Amino acid sequence: MDIQNLGYALTQVVHNFGASAVVGGAVASLWLAPRQELDRSLAWLVCLGWAAQIASGAAFGAISFYYYGKFPDIGGLAITALAIKVACAVAGISLAALYLLRAASWTATLRRRVWLMLAGLSATALTAAAFLRWFS
Repeated sequence: MDIQNLGYALTQVVHNFGASAVVGGAVASLWLAPRQELDRSLAWLVCLGWAAQIASGAAFGAISFYYYGKFPDIGGLAITALAIKVACAVAGISLAALYLLRAASWTATLRRRVWLMLAGLSATALTAAAFLRWFS
C-alpha cells in the first residue's frame, strides 16, 4: 500500500465531510423553521466543518511538502481559487464562531442574514474547489 496515497485519500475524506457539513448545515438552517436550539447545533456543525476544511487543506500541502520537499506547483486560476477557498474558510469559521457566541441576543432577521452569508460562503468555496482541482 502506498502510504502517500493513503494520506491523500484519508485527508480527502475529512475534506469531503467538512464540505458536506458547511453546505448542509447552512442550507438546513435556512430550510427548516428557525429554532434557536436547532440553529445552535447547526452552527456547531458548520463551525466544525470549516475547521475540518482548514485542517485538511493544510494537510494536503503538508503531505506534498513531506514527500516532495515543496508545496504543489499551481498557478494562475488555481492560485486564485485557492485564495478564494482560504478566504471563505476564514470568514466561515469566524462567522460561525461569532454566531455561537452572540446569536442569542440577535434578532431573527440578523440570524437569518448570517445563515445566508454562511450558505453563500460554503457555495463559493465549493465552486472554487472545482476550479482548483481542474486548473492545477
